Amino acid sequence: MTVAGRRFVASWSGGKDSCLALYRTLKVGGQPLVLFNMFDEVGARSRSHGVRPEVMQAQAAALGLPLVTANASWQSYEEVFVESMQRFRADGTQFAVFGDIDLDAHREWEEKVCARAGLEASLPLWQEQRIDLVNEFVAAGFKAVIVVVNEQLMPSDGYLGATLDVALIEKMIADGIDPCGEAGEFHTLVVDGPLFGHPLPLVEMARHHRDGYAMLEFGLATPT
Repeated sequence: MTVAGRRFVASWSGGKDSCLALYRTLKVGGQPLVLFNMFDEVGARSRSHGVRPEVMQAQAAALGLPLVTANASWQSYEEVFVESMQRFRADGTQFAVFGDIDLDAHREWEEKVCARAGLEASLPLWQEQRIDLVNEFVAAGFKAVIVVVNEQLMPSDGYLGATLDVALIEKMIADGIDPCGEAGEFHTLVVDGPLFGHPLPLVEMARHHRDGYAMLEFGLATPT
């Protein structure tokens, strides 16, 4: 699909893959209108990565882009997502960018909801080698912290709260862990990089273990 000069919404988790998809789309001339994130029913945490709304807003501000959010249960998620995409289309959005790599079910869902909203779906990372993508992300100068670990798929010790870098990628490979986490092994929060005007001013607030997941909760550091 043609990207240069066309307006898009980025489906934004705050993690490395959505960030790299945004980065690539900008490099080929896409015109970003908004970042879009889905939150839980009360807007307390992002659905995908469990990030607090003030942290998501600070991330978007550092990127210099507006953040639009919507609240939904898992049952209402698809309908709310489509309604949001329809509003973006009415405001001039021409396509939506997603960070998925090679899970067919994800692509099929994204193409379905975009078609319902009258938008095209763009997956700029699609079917590339996972190790190449994570290495590209790190080499570009982005910094991301692991904020969720699925403890049924990998240990949280040594990973939760770790910064994604060459050494951590090598450790994951040695431990038999996919360094892209494409099957949901872990999720990240991007805290700095070439698209950022400044690093995120974060402070660790708590670590939780719930329903087989270990989660790192960040808040915003108080200015001194």
